[in-house]
Amino acid sequence: DFGDATLVTDDPAVLARPAVAWSEVLATVPGAGVARSIAAITPDEPTAYMLTSGSTNLPKAVIQTQRMLASNLAQGRQVLGETAGWSDVMLDWLPWNHVSGAYTLMGTLTSGGSLYIDGGRPMPGHFEESLRNLKEVAPKFFVNVPIGYSLLADALEKDPELRQRFFGNLQLALYGGSGLPQALYDRLQRLAAETVGKRIFFTTGYGATETSSGCMAIYFPTEAVGIGLPMPGLTTKLVPDGERYEVRLRGPMLTPGYLGHADANRGIFDDEGFYRTGDTAQFHDPQDVGKGLKFAGRLAEQFKLSTGIWVSGGRLREAFIEAFSPLVADALVCGESRDYLAMLVWPKPQAGQPPARDELERRLAAFNEGRGSSERIERLLLLSEPPSGDQHEVSDKGTINQRVALARRAADVDRLYAGPPDTAVLLPA
Repeated sequence: DFGDATLVTDDPAVLARPAVAWSEVLATVPGAGVARSIAAITPDEPTAYMLTSGSTNLPKAVIQTQRMLASNLAQGRQVLGETAGWSDVMLDWLPWNHVSGAYTLMGTLTSGGSLYIDGGRPMPGHFEESLRNLKEVAPKFFVNVPIGYSLLADALEKDPELRQRFFGNLQLALYGGSGLPQALYDRLQRLAAETVGKRIFFTTGYGATETSSGCMAIYFPTEAVGIGLPMPGLTTKLVPDGERYEVRLRGPMLTPGYLGHADANRGIFDDEGFYRTGDTAQFHDPQDVGKGLKFAGRLAEQFKLSTGIWVSGGRLREAFIEAFSPLVADALVCGESRDYLAMLVWPKPQAGQPPARDELERRLAAFNEGRGSSERIERLLLLSEPPSGDQHEVSDKGTINQRVALARRAADVDRLYAGPPDTAVLLPA
């Protein structure tokens, strides 16, 4: 039910309701009013309402203006140039109602490129379509989230034809949504060197729906996974928060606020007009700012144990996935108001079977070595049901909403913390 919306289609006759033919739209001769309307548009009028991804809260509609989008596309062209391959052929699965997919769409269309829509998703049972598409369309610029790159690496190692097809035309690979594990980065670079005799330029576009899209990037030589440095036109403020910094941003690519969220709008900017991202970062090398920043977790993912000790949930999750690569696809950090930390884990099957219990317990013991209670994981439980997009556990861009997933799987959390643990619960070896 589209209400009173006007439907436009190639063939109105096949619909059971009134519609306008696309040929009729194309035949319309613009009147003088169209030119007057365009002339009256200012750079700060809304161009789009873009939904936040729902990684930490339910989505909100961000006001995006012409100034924001034009500034952000100019940033991308300045730091990536022809390497982005927007004027060539693109293959992308990301939805257009979120910034990464919309940015790829706009970058391709405003550069005169061709965009192929990938019907796959970076999820078991859906990624096979993406692999089939990659054999048909070999893009210069490839974008995905870390779990997508993990699934891709598994496939590339098994399929020489896919490996040659993927790396043969690739100039730039971009990851977003969360940090790429260093081990996965190294694995992909090894595959690239073995296939085409050279490493691939990997970058990330750090940003948010509120910043149009990525406004920080890696555009300098580095082997370290991180979020890079500000692109031209962006001012970054780093507010000390223990051993890390809260990231705040200001520039022409920033939103004026959310649609219909007056309360939220009052708190998103500080007294100097910087947008509070809610994210934290650290320098790769505090003595050399030019080496860029690395992601250090979201403030919204911080919580306290019952002992009063603070836990940085996002940073801990990334460290855990890094340490357990390639056995683990993703994880949920448990422990808020509990006595100790535990993890619900989505395993990555090895040869069709879940990872061996003794190997997971051995890695858990190694992971815990030298860690205090804010990072030490006491118990693991493997999840068999994949994360559900319909239940909002997975955002449209493929990241896990920790808070929603933990609430939905409360019974599994209780199993982790039951007195004597049941036999399915894993303990450090």
